[in-house]
Amino acid sequence: MKATEQTIQQITRAIRKIADKFPASTEATLLTDIHIRVTQETGELVAFDDDDNEITRCVVEQWIDNKDDDFYSSVTTIIRKCIEKNKKMAESLSILKPYSFVLEDDDKETVAELYVVDDDTIIIDPELMTGLDKDLDDFIEKLMKE
Repeated sequence: MKATEQTIQQITRAIRKIADKFPASTEATLLTDIHIRVTQETGELVAFDDDDNEITRCVVEQWIDNKDDDFYSSVTTIIRKCIEKNKKMAESLSILKPYSFVLEDDDKETVAELYVVDDDTIIIDPELMTGLDKDLDDFIEKLMKE
């Protein structure tokens, strides 16, 4: 699924609302994760804190009644890219590091870790890693021949 411009704007607005709840100028909150729940039937995206308190919500029209089998993997890529585009905002929340943005399904089960905010840890989008195993195998085989 390719995200429409409207979808990207809606997700970016949700990220901005999360940032507004945790402005960088205030004392850091003890929080470990921002939980983002996406509902496939309604297209609803809701962000929660660790105590299941709602931070923000929006409806992504493109996702309403989406029947794709790979819905959550597509959503993971889309949300991750939006967070990365707004990296400065996502990393300046008044939350003690490290903290994560985590994607969950309707049943509150973790689908993917979207983004980790820490000075030492980075999550790489799996799309960037496609074919890496083969490239490494080819490289090692070439070294062994020499």
